[in-house]
Amino acid sequence: MTEKYFYAVGRRKTSSATVHLSKGKGDILIKKGEEYVKIEKFFMWEWSKNILQDALYPFLVLGNNVKKMFDVTIHVKWGGLRGQAEAIRLGLSRALVAFNPEYRLVIKPYGLLKRDPREKERKKPGLRKARKSPQWSKR
Repeated sequence: MTEKYFYAVGRRKTSSATVHLSKGKGDILIKKGEEYVKIEKFFMWEWSKNILQDALYPFLVLGNNVKKMFDVTIHVKWGGLRGQAEAIRLGLSRALVAFNPEYRLVIKPYGLLKRDPREKERKKPGLRKARKSPQWSKR
């Protein structure tokens, strides 16, 4: 018999993250290439420590004892580091609510169940970017 797990998908900008929660001892693994690495190694740069805290914010809201109850595996693709972290945050929040619907009452006031709809605007023909136009010349 396979182990029961809960999963959810989180998206932000162009990033997409699939989060799998299963009973365990608190390991958080993220797929990097073909192998799974610890999330601290994925966000290993000094400037990305705040991004890591942002990705794991649902556990901070619910308490450290909830984090130690689960093993989390994450598959994230596309986008940049910030978008991936926010996609992980949404996926983690949704998976925790799928596990225990009572967590919704705690997580919802922090805005962790909202999908941020802002995306990059498409480039229009005749313009340099989405809104930037070529320099105007009088003569």
